[in-house]
Amino acid sequence: MATKMVIQQPKPLVVAPGADQWSSSICECDNVNDCCFALWCFPCFACITARDHGECLCLPLLESFGLIPPITMAMRVSVRRTYGIEDSICNDCVYACCCGPCSWCQIRRELKAREHPVTLFHNRAK
Repeated sequence: MATKMVIQQPKPLVVAPGADQWSSSICECDNVNDCCFALWCFPCFACITARDHGECLCLPLLESFGLIPPITMAMRVSVRRTYGIEDSICNDCVYACCCGPCSWCQIRRELKAREHPVTLFHNRAK
């Protein structure tokens, strides 16, 4: 009986229609827990989301309450560039200024949607 040895494992490829767009709209709430967490404890929610994206946990705490929130805009741009989402800096500015918590919820949903866990099944033939 001959045995086969796998030299290189296949890499997962996720192809989704509209992969260059946000996976959800700015006001879409698919997880009530995340929406409530963002509403009632926004600083904690923003910090956890920033950490999950690979940024410093305390980065959102530097957000100023000026005219344009720079950290929210920077996170939106970073997520867009990481996942190849086509949008404009103008939209990022509007969403960051007018819909801060909703913008962070959209970022969180995008992180969850784009980071699909890969499950490998070991199939043994007897």
